Formats: sequence, structure tokens, C-alpha cells
Amino acid sequence: MDKQTLIDNLNKDLGNELSAIAQYITYAAKATGPYRPQLSQFFLTEVADEQMHALFLANKIVALGGEPNTVAAPVPKASTNREMLQAVLAAELQAGKDYTQRAEEADAYGDKGLVVALEDMVRDEMGHSEETERMLRDWPM
Repeated sequence: MDKQTLIDNLNKDLGNELSAIAQYITYAAKATGPYRPQLSQFFLTEVADEQMHALFLANKIVALGGEPNTVAAPVPKASTNREMLQAVLAAELQAGKDYTQRAEEADAYGDKGLVVALEDMVRDEMGHSEETERMLRDWPM
């Protein structure tokens, strides 16, 4: 694994984290119905973790000699609370896969600290996805 490829892949991850921040804020505003207060709060609570991930990635990219990405990936459109939760679940599951891959790349590059940090981020994303999955289990259609 060469340094530039690792930087490029971390920048993709950064764009996804920036998107997650926008996604959670947008969905918090769009939540409706009798569960709106709880759902909005759930979305807003997730923003802090995504901000920490984005900051970590930006700092690591700079430490590796790169320039952090400032462009968020597109936020999936969702019209209903259920669609929002499904979009969040898909994004969290994908982030877990991406960070697992990135940890393997960091290991191949020889950056053990990055490996450990990325594995912690996998744990965070899996926790988010499990919580979202549990909410969806009995969510009305």
C-alpha cells in the first residue's frame, strides 16, 4: 500500500463522514409524527461521533502529507422516517466495511496507530448500525 493511495482512500472516507453529518442534521429536521422528538434527538446525537471521525481523518490526512477533502458525498434522499432510518442503516453498514478495508490498508502501509483508530471507528459504526437496525424492527411501514 503506497501513501498516496491511503491518503486518497482516507479522503473518500472523509467525504462520507461529512455526508453523514449533513445526513443526520437534515434528517433530524425532517423527522415527523409522534416519534419526532425521539427520532430527531437520535439523529442529532450521532452528529458528534461523525464529527470526531471527520476530524480524525482530516488530521491523519494532513499528518500523511495530504490535503483533506472538503466535499461531502451526496446525502440520500428520504421522505419518511422509515426511509431515513433505512438510509442511515445503509450508510453505517457501508462505513463499517470501508473502515475495515482501510484498517487492512493501514496495516499493509505499516501504520499500527491508524489501524487501531480505524478499528475503533468500525466499532462505532457497528454500534450505530445495530441501534438503527433495532429501531427499524418494529417501525411501522
